[in-house]
Formats: sequence, structure tokens, C-alpha cells
Amino acid sequence: MSGEPAQVLSCISLFKSRPRMERSPPDRTGPVHVPFGHVVANEKWRGSQLTRGMQGKIKLIFEDGLTPVDFYLSSRSCILYITEADLVAGNSYRRRLVVVRNSSHLKGIVIVEKTQMSEQYFPAIQKFTVLDLGMVLLPVASHMEASGLMIQLVQEQTKEPSKNPFLRKKWPVISEQSLLQTVQQIPGIGKIKARLLLQKFPSIQQLSNASIQELEPVVGQAVAQQIHAFFTQPR
Repeated sequence: MSGEPAQVLSCISLFKSRPRMERSPPDRTGPVHVPFGHVVANEKWRGSQLTRGMQGKIKLIFEDGLTPVDFYLSSRSCILYITEADLVAGNSYRRRLVVVRNSSHLKGIVIVEKTQMSEQYFPAIQKFTVLDLGMVLLPVASHMEASGLMIQLVQEQTKEPSKNPFLRKKWPVISEQSLLQTVQQIPGIGKIKARLLLQKFPSIQQLSNASIQELEPVVGQAVAQQIHAFFTQPR
């Protein structure tokens, strides 16, 4: 019997010595109240050059627990900001994008830092965001450029829907060059064919849903089959 207490103590000691599993903070994509003309920002951006560039032009409210969102422009629209460091570090940013994309009540806009260092990683996030997820991607060169863009987005939120270009099918125009470059990543598609395709199918969603018969008059049978396979076959 004398050995039992020692065994119990040994088990307790072993249990205490085990490292605790750290849990990732839960993803929050539920409704967030955003006062008119304000931006609700993730606490991690407090004091950053990005938020300093917006101060005095729009009102910022900082909150904890907004993961995976960086900024809420309204209760239904948000910004996912992908930094240069995020791109260089790998594909961990993808989970955040997918969580927001799968949200039934939230429209996500992806702002990506496209710099000299991150430029080589840009085509991958461009393809994943625009082609695979069908989300809007807006490249910026710096935090200050991003600040100006977000101020513009907030100002557009205050307009009537009929006068708001961001609510009037204007998204493809904002990222037209980015969209053009993305379509060119489809096998067999160059700049001319990409332009012809976007004239006929002005969004990635329409292009991905097009049948071979609908694509043939634009690019021919062989390329039409390649495009259809690109979107329908698992990758």
C-alpha cells in the first residue's frame, strides 16, 4: 500500500508537467454594430500607421475579439487586411478569407500589400481570392495608400445605394486590372482573350458558370474546354 501514494504523486506530477494546448481565438463573424460614419477596428491595429492615417477623417472604434476581421465598415461589410509579412510567411491567411467568404451575412473586401518584397507571392493570393473565392481584392503599396482607400470606402458607405459605386456593380471596375491579370492565369488565356472574356462575362462568377457552348464563340472550342475544365475539375 505504501507504494500507492508515490504512484499517485507521480501521476499528478506528470499531468502538471504536460504543456497546455493553446487554443486559437474563436473566429467571430457575427453581427457587429458600426455607428454611421465610423469604422470598428481590430484592437491589434491601434497605434499603427494604417489607423493613424485615418484619424481626423473618420472615427475609429477599437475592439478586441474581431478575428478574423480587421475592420468593419458596416454591420455587413468588412476589410481583411493581408500584410507584406502575411504573404511572405505562407498561406495561413487563407483560413481567414474562407471563414468570411462562408459567412452568410458578411461581405468581405480583401486589401493586400503588394510591395517589392511581396510581389512574387501576389499572383497566388490573387488567384485564390478572386478565382477560387470570388471575393474583391484591392492591392495597395503602403499603409498610407490603404488608409486613403478605406476612407473612400467609408465615405461611399454613406451614399444612397443608387449613387454608391461600391453597391452598383462597380467592384469589377475598381480591380479591373487585377481581374484581368487573374483571368490570364487560366491555361490558354492571354491578354486579348482575357479582355474578350470579361466583356462577355464581366465577373468571375459568370465566367466560372459559363458552359462550353457559351465560351466557344468568344475563344474557340479548345480554349473553351480548357476554361470549363479549369473551373469544374478539382484542383
